[in-house]
Amino acid sequence: MRMNVSAEPGGAVLRPLSARSVVLSLLLGVHPPELPVKDLVRLVEPFGVGGSTLRAALSRMVAAGDLGRTDAVYRLSGRLLARQRRQDDALHPRTRAWRGDWEMVVITATGRGPAERAELRARLAGLRLAELREGVWLRPANLDRELPGDLARVALSYTARPDGSPLDLVGRLWPLDSWAATARNLLAQAADARRPADRLTAFAAAVRHLLTDPVLPPDLLPADWPGESLRTAYAGYRRELAASVGHPE
Repeated sequence: MRMNVSAEPGGAVLRPLSARSVVLSLLLGVHPPELPVKDLVRLVEPFGVGGSTLRAALSRMVAAGDLGRTDAVYRLSGRLLARQRRQDDALHPRTRAWRGDWEMVVITATGRGPAERAELRARLAGLRLAELREGVWLRPANLDRELPGDLARVALSYTARPDGSPLDLVGRLWPLDSWAATARNLLAQAADARRPADRLTAFAAAVRHLLTDPVLPPDLLPADWPGESLRTAYAGYRRELAASVGHPE
């Protein structure tokens, strides 16, 4: 059985900020995700990014397909718009009452190369499914969403109800104690951060961590689960960023 690791051992890893990271964090946090270059110059300065560094980063991002540009306005590309939608969903996951059923996806495709297998695994994990064993993925059926129709080309999906304890099964599928410890560490680091760059770094790690939250039914979560606290803290920070950009949410 595979353990679906969703947190870094020993706590959160805070990645150093680059000019690209700052620009993406700003654009991912606003709707619509576009800003004039004059606003970007103003907004990145508190994060230690100078004008020449910003312009070089913007040029590289346009060339790489991260951003599109019209006149002096930069906007997220289609690929990154999908990332923004995932972040929005991580902040406001759509759930429904859980009645004991589980989603189960069984991979049926064969002959796929390593890259295709890795892509499919990442996609299933992004759907908040967890791998019980090779090719068998499942989760409680409490998410208010349908599985993508094109999964039928490579997998069969079922509604299942395991015979054993759902708590025991959840414990086999997700390292909940590790996820919770990382979330609490991130909350503490965000609360202690004073410099704008430190706060942005902490909350960028927070939203990455929220993307791995299994969003389980309350009855299957440990006591004092910090998922909602982390969402609330990140939502407050995103409102701050949006207000500084001039796009209040």
